[in-house]
Amino acid sequence: MPTLSDKLKSLGVKIGAHDLPPPRPRNVFAIENVTDGRVVATEFGDAFVVEKIFADDYRHGNMALPVNASLATIADWANEPSLARGDLSRWVFLDTETSGLMGGTGMYAFLIGLGRFDPSTSLRVNFRLTQIFMRDPGEEPATLAAVAQFLQPCDALVTFNGKSFDAPLLRNRYILNRAAVPFADAAHLDLLPLARRLWRDRLESRALKSLEAHILGMTRAEDEVPGFLIPQMYFDYLANGDARPLKRVLYHNAMDVVAMAALLSHIAQLLDDPLTFAVEHGLDLIAIGKMFEDLGRTEDAARLYARGLERDLPEENFRATMERLARLQKRRGQNDAALELWHAAAGTRQIYAFVELAKYYEHRARDYVQAAQWTRDALAIVMQSSPSVRREWRAQLEHRLKRVEKKQRMKDER
Repeated sequence: MPTLSDKLKSLGVKIGAHDLPPPRPRNVFAIENVTDGRVVATEFGDAFVVEKIFADDYRHGNMALPVNASLATIADWANEPSLARGDLSRWVFLDTETSGLMGGTGMYAFLIGLGRFDPSTSLRVNFRLTQIFMRDPGEEPATLAAVAQFLQPCDALVTFNGKSFDAPLLRNRYILNRAAVPFADAAHLDLLPLARRLWRDRLESRALKSLEAHILGMTRAEDEVPGFLIPQMYFDYLANGDARPLKRVLYHNAMDVVAMAALLSHIAQLLDDPLTFAVEHGLDLIAIGKMFEDLGRTEDAARLYARGLERDLPEENFRATMERLARLQKRRGQNDAALELWHAAAGTRQIYAFVELAKYYEHRARDYVQAAQWTRDALAIVMQSSPSVRREWRAQLEHRLKRVEKKQRMKDER
């Protein structure tokens, strides 16, 4: 009578270990062996985590990480009032490295860098960097769970282009995994639009590495890897199991997260009190002035424009700022200051200044003789200018001149 063992063998079931294939050799270049990380348990399995502490005396280029200035202006600009009164230890700086650059539901984040200020004592505020690496796409549920654990608590998310890329990507991955989005209720400060607002007139590129170099004075080490190479590097790792090249990706991600903290610290100081902060470039003063003007801080804006005009500015920016400041002073009722600026601009044959002076003398001073003369002078410049300038200005100036001359005749007849 056949035994149970015989029946199992007839069904192809292997009995004992002698018939099993040899185990696959453990890859000596697995991520666990090439970087100093640890495995953390989640409800969906294990996740691989790398952590590093940046002490409070660490400087990223010329900037320390702890934010030692008011965030009120940033909160006002971002229309996020909670940022002004928030606890920075509950803010999370986030950056992802992904399997692609174009978006879509098939793209996932294989490395999520998370940083937060970690007050170890009442006198020291360290910056804790946590990087969660997905060793295999099958680990995505555990990776997302580990991110959710780190994000608790999280009052605010700080990213660089994260409103357009990182946050929507992670939100989609949580939804696809039927998990709650852990940052759904957090305020979100995206530093890229803020950087564009502050430095678009001075810097050709407002990419994070460009800001590191030109604003923070930081140059990355040779371990840095261009972002466009990163997806293929991860696919190569999945194919061959060799994680050594990914050390450069971890470095890139770490520097992005730390750079955001340093950049926020710099911007906070810059906007807190720009007239006493060591602002080197006139264009920066003017950019802050534009922001303050939009926020309704017109007196501060006027002072910043005036300070910026004292610096060495490109001619185009100098003229544009003169016009902007004069317009602001007119709106504030500071007519003497506006007149001084218009007279200076008229001395360099700027047509708008002649028009503004004509408006002032017609409507404010009721001096129609001067109003007519400023209009004639403007017409003379226009008629010597290009056809496009004549098309822009001639008709309205001729109309203005007729109106002013009529007002003068009526005044003379009284």
